[in-house]
Order: sequence, then structure tokens, then C-alpha cells
Amino acid sequence: MEDLILNDIIVIFALSIAILFLCSRLKIPGIVGFLITGMVAGPHALGLIDDPQSVQSLAELGVVLLLFTIGMEFSFQHLLRIRRAVLVGGSLQVVLTVLAVAAAGLFFGLAPGHAIFFGFLLSLSSTAIVLSLLQERSEVESPHGRTALGILIFQDLVIIPMMLLVPFLAGEGGEPGTGAVLAFLLTSAGLIAYVVVSAKWLVPKLLFHAARLRSREIFLLSIIVVCLFTAWLTQSAGLSLSLGAFLAGLIISESEYAHEALGTVLPFKDVFTSFFFVSVGMLLDLGFVVAHPGTVLALALAVILGKSVVAAAVTSLIGSSLQTSVLTGTALSQIGEFSFILSVVGMEYGLISAGAEQVFLAVAVVTMIATPFTVGLSPTLADRSCRLPLPERVRTGSIREAPPEEPARRDHIVIVGFGLSGRHVARAAQAAGIPYVVIEMNPETVREERERGEAIYYGDAARTAVLEHAGVGRAKALVVVISDPSATGRVVATARRANPHLRIIARTRYVSEMEELIRLGADEVIPAEFETSVEIFTRILTTYLVPREEIERFTAEVRAGGYGFLRATARQAPCLHDIGFFQPGAEIESLRVGEGAPAEGRSLADLDLRRRYGVTVLAVRRGTIVLSAPSGETVLEAGDVCVVIGPEEKVAGVDPLFRGEAG
Repeated sequence: MEDLILNDIIVIFALSIAILFLCSRLKIPGIVGFLITGMVAGPHALGLIDDPQSVQSLAELGVVLLLFTIGMEFSFQHLLRIRRAVLVGGSLQVVLTVLAVAAAGLFFGLAPGHAIFFGFLLSLSSTAIVLSLLQERSEVESPHGRTALGILIFQDLVIIPMMLLVPFLAGEGGEPGTGAVLAFLLTSAGLIAYVVVSAKWLVPKLLFHAARLRSREIFLLSIIVVCLFTAWLTQSAGLSLSLGAFLAGLIISESEYAHEALGTVLPFKDVFTSFFFVSVGMLLDLGFVVAHPGTVLALALAVILGKSVVAAAVTSLIGSSLQTSVLTGTALSQIGEFSFILSVVGMEYGLISAGAEQVFLAVAVVTMIATPFTVGLSPTLADRSCRLPLPERVRTGSIREAPPEEPARRDHIVIVGFGLSGRHVARAAQAAGIPYVVIEMNPETVREERERGEAIYYGDAARTAVLEHAGVGRAKALVVVISDPSATGRVVATARRANPHLRIIARTRYVSEMEELIRLGADEVIPAEFETSVEIFTRILTTYLVPREEIERFTAEVRAGGYGFLRATARQAPCLHDIGFFQPGAEIESLRVGEGAPAEGRSLADLDLRRRYGVTVLAVRRGTIVLSAPSGETVLEAGDVCVVIGPEEKVAGVDPLFRGEAG
């Protein structure tokens, strides 16, 4: 059995690579490529897959992880913002679609129960396909993205009442029992209580202790357990797996570990979601489509147009603009994956025949394949719709649709690591009024600093999702001050890919690591061992009375040259000519002329510093002007800076003339 599953996975991935390559060349969306892969490899075409059921199991896991990541990117606050779309929009869309399809079915001679059942099947849309496309286009938080998500959430909830009504529609269930309805309500209340308790207390504590252990494996398993347990819980309660996964994502989104969890799960989501699209493609019988192309295409077109119109009308009724209504309608124009499950139940009760089911499957898969193209054309369709001579209320809507809020933080510093160096950088940024955000892997530090009001997040900065949460795309600089050299390299490489224009400064321990970090994308690398050498040498030069300005110039040249002077094996002289100027026992000092000082308003000749005090004035700086060879007629003004040279005790003696301490 294990060999069969492995064979199927190899076939799917190998075939997907070839088909996706062709799709990318032809500018065809990747989702369509996976659907085509399933059609080609499925039992109705080449029959390369030995066990389609195993692929279906992997597909269910893909849907779970997809909805889980969507939930983590959302939050309860976001859910409250779309409550109108969930409750009003979702209920109207389902009811109006069922009524429209049922009316059409009765017109063509179907029995009332059968007609309503087909309304159930066509009222549901594909959560996986719609959200995957919205996520790919970065439109989940757009007005039409939020509306589509709200309607999809309601559809996932309404599948249970539909299941309860199937026996009644078949004439075998009598009236729906009050016990079943009561059980459904109690189950829903219990599920809501579980979500609230988990989001507020259970999951944050679990993830805090998992993160404290600094074990990637434990953290990953904790995330997966929360996701799968919540999904299993909803399925046991009669709800869908995808709804449970979405709720699990919402639970984690309320904790400070959401974006680290998102970065951990994303690679698995991308792999397993592909199995879902492949499994859908495997349902399509190409032979049946070839035998009945007109029927399948006509019905698919009718479904796409009908569902688009109904969803757009509902979106307009809840107050959205015409543009949002059109975009939402086209996004929800396909038949959903849960309709397949409902069709199986309908076959058990005789509400759909084997022949009708094959037509339904073909039409459903064709609408799914068409979705990326309809979504791609929807902006053009929306623009043209807005040009129609319609009432202003219809075009603009009755509610103000605020675009997604742009984060206030921009041109900020992202500090990776909040040890001693990270804290120093943060304090310097704070003192300079520069906005910053910190990424730290110690959950205890994150919790403590957050309570103090620090802008700090938990996460591994080597993950793109974590850096994006910190706003790396809008940041001006990133400073990496962590002790792990390999982790530093991963952070630098990830940050450079995320923002090619970002200025990246990394700290490392040894000079041997500098070249690799620069190759990975760092603009500057500060080696700790040479910074120590520079600091020691600075103290030595100070001891030998080298002027402060010359010391600063020397250290600047050493750093600008990539520490080449300190790294050289051969003996080299520093590039500063003035370093050799010093004389033992002499001191060069800068003295500022204070307000009311005895030197103020007097010329250098009048002061006669060389004869009276034994010191010589080398230069006078006045604002931005430097007089490198001042004459005796130079009159000193308040604020001038005089550079003098002489024995240490002589310089100390002349100091009161400039500070106003002697008359």
C-alpha cells in the first residue's frame, strides 16, 4: 500500500512539473495546471494513478492547511468586520440560488424535492479555489475578498442543515426532527465556547511553552495538533473539516506566535493543496465531455452566469459598490467541492441518478477550471459595468468600503535579536526618533517587552512570513544582531529577497564570515573581533595624545576599508599622515570660545598665546569655515573652535581664557 501511495505521489509531482511548465509558458494559471494534471493522470484518461482514494485523502489535508493559513492571516476583529457578509450576504446567496435553480428545475419537469436538491448542489462554491486565487492575488483583505470569504463561511456552515433536509426532500424523513435541530444548535454553541476558550487561554499557553523549548519540531507539532484537532472536532460535530481548520487558524491568529506558525505551515500547505486540485481534475470523465460537449459547456456557462448574477446582486443588496459586486460574483461562479459530498448523499436517497451525477460532475469541474480565467477577466468586466448608466446608489453602494489600511510604520528599522546589541540599537533609534520593530525568538523576552510597550514580535526572521509581518518590504534598514552565524546568513538572504532595496547590516563574530554574508546580500558586516581591536587601538592613540578628530578619521577609514588594515598580514602604515605628527609630551586639543570668555573679541596677536602660555594655535573653525593657518590679525568670536598644540600642562593653563574662568 505504501509503495502505491509513493508511486502516485511521484507520478503526480513529475506530471505536474511538466504541465505547469507548459502552463507558465502559455500564461495559464497554476491551478488550471493541477486540474489538467488530475484529468490526464486520472482513471478516465491515462489511468496513471492506482489509488485515487489515497490522493483524495491528501487532498483533504491540503484543504485543511489552506483554510488554516487563511484563518491565521485573519483574526476575530476581521471576522466581525465581515459579519454582514456572513449572515446577510451568505444566507441571501444560498436562498436565492436555491430558489432560482429550483424554479428552473420545476420548469423542466423535475419533482420539487429533486429541484430543491439541485439548488443545494449549485448554491455552494469552492472555498479552496476561491481563497487560493484571492491569496495568490493578495486580495483576501480587499472589499470583494472579504465579502467572498464571508459568503463562503456561511456556505460551509449551511452544509449541515442541507444534509439534514436531504431525507425530507426524498420523502423518507417526514419532518425534520426537533431533536436534530436542537443537537445542531447545542453543537454550534459548544464549538463557539471551545474557540473562545482556546483563543484566550489554552492555545497561547501551549504555544508559549512550546516556543520556550526552542525546538522547531515541538513548535511545528503543536501547531499541527491545534489545526487537526479543531478540524476533527468540527467534523465530529457534523460540520466541515475546512471550517474547523479556519477556526483553528483564527484561534492562533490571536496569539503573538501567529506569523511564526504561518511561516512554519506554508510550505506544507503549498504541497498538499496541489493534491486537492489534482483530485478534482481526476473526477472529470473526458470521454463523457467529448461525447456531450454541447450539453456540458452550455450547462457550465449557465451555472457561471447564473451564480455570478445572484452573488453580485446579493453583494449589491448588502450595500457594496457595483465594482465589488461584480468581482465577488465572478469569484463565486463555480460549483464547490462540498457539492460532491452532498451529491453522494443525494444518490443514496435517489435524488440524483447515476447519469445526472456524471453530468453534474462534468459541469462542476468545468466551472472550477474556468474560475481562474473568470477571476482574471473580472476587473475588466467590473470597469465596464461601472460605465453603464446606472443609478449612483448602485454604482457606489450604500456603505463606504474602506480599502485595507496601510500600516503606519514605514522607512523603519527591523532589528533581529533583542540581546544587548539589539537593545542598544533600539535605544539609539528611539532617541533619534526613528521607528523600529524587533523580531526575537525568546518568547519570555517577547512577553516581557510587549508588556512594556515595545514593538516586538516572536518569530524566526529567516521566514518570509515573519519578515513581512514586521514590514520588511517598507523598511529602510535591517539590523541582524544574533549570535548564530548560520541563522544570520539565512535572515540576510531572506530579507534581501523580500526587499532588494533594503539596507542590511549584520553583526558577526569573526572576519572569516564577512565575505559569505556580503555574498548573501548584506550591505555592511560588523565583525566583533575587529571592532574590539579598533576600540583597543583607539584607547592607545588617546593615551599617546593623538587628536580626537584624527582618531575618529582613522577608525572611519579602517571601517570603510572593510577592516583591511587590521586584516593585513604584512606590516602596513595607516593611511592617515597626521598619525605620525604627535610628539611625546605634547597635546593637541580643541577649545571653544565661550560667551563672555576673555579671548572673545581679541586677536591672536593680542593674546600672544605662544609667548605667554607656550601653546600654538594650529587652526580656527568658525561655523563651516576652517582657517588652517590663522594670522595674528584673526579676531576670535564666541563659538569659534581653536585647535591648539603644546605641553599638556600648558594647554590646561590656557583653557580658562576660552572658558571664561580667568580674567
